[in-house]
Amino acid sequence: MIDRYARQEILPEVGAEGQARLAAATVLVVGAGGLGCAVIQYLTAAGVGRLMIVDPDRVEESNLHRQPLYRMNDIGQPKVHAARAALEHLNPNTRIEPVCERCSSVNAARLTECANVVIDAADSFAVTYLLSDTCQRVAKPLVSASVLGLAGYVGTFCGGAPSYRAVFPDPPRSAGSCAESGVLGTAVGVMGTLEAHLALALLLDWRPTVLARMLSLDLRTLHVGGFSFARATEPAEPAIPFIAPAEVEAGDVVIDVRSLAETPVSPFPSALRIEVDALERAQLQLPVGPRVVLCCRSGLRAWRAARALRGQGHDRLALIAMGE
Repeated sequence: MIDRYARQEILPEVGAEGQARLAAATVLVVGAGGLGCAVIQYLTAAGVGRLMIVDPDRVEESNLHRQPLYRMNDIGQPKVHAARAALEHLNPNTRIEPVCERCSSVNAARLTECANVVIDAADSFAVTYLLSDTCQRVAKPLVSASVLGLAGYVGTFCGGAPSYRAVFPDPPRSAGSCAESGVLGTAVGVMGTLEAHLALALLLDWRPTVLARMLSLDLRTLHVGGFSFARATEPAEPAIPFIAPAEVEAGDVVIDVRSLAETPVSPFPSALRIEVDALERAQLQLPVGPRVVLCCRSGLRAWRAARALRGQGHDRLALIAMGE
């Protein structure tokens, strides 16, 4: 009988020893959407011993064009449970652990603790910075990717390499989403497959290392770019952390920067409602002692507001990305 992994074990970069390394490895995958579907299928097929898959969402019909791991009869089911059912049919030797939770500052340390490699497939700036901060503290390698429309990037951070913050100390002032800007399923599949490839390279300890590398692809023009950021330095300023809503404390000053039209009622009853443009224009008379917590949907406007308040002398700041 031909061994399941015979074709990849032939490779000198894998071999029997490398295959054993994969079987003994644990990979944490945050996100079971378009990127994550490609990641978890290829890692399962390659024989990674244990996959922890984290995602709070349920399968929707609008997911299926770019998340072909799921089927029509999965609609309404938690993605992580539908993924486990499909992956167990693909390779029963891989242990699949579904975690139907949102990755946040409450659980990030626990989730990353036992992972050999962490993969950010959530396509969320807040999650990327959170995972980078966590992986940097515990010296775990992080593979992160993002895709929108027909273009994306993938990079390898932490684990002895510079963090995501060293390359991107600030997120963009604004960013589109798949729902707003669109995305082609093949583009997401390519980037997710690259994430899986880089994770395998890290698990197999290829030399030279793939750490501290960034690869960008424009799949409309077929332009490929990339660079090494091995000499990037960490930001001098302390990071403004992302926290979970449950971590808001009684003494915090909470500012919800979303408009009343966008969110008529804030989830924080005592929150001040000040939009980010107003925070950037005006010097607010806020108490200096308490922590100021800023929240919005994606975290980007909260970040802009926090940067403005830091410039006004406030140094106890935190961010909340409320999500969709």
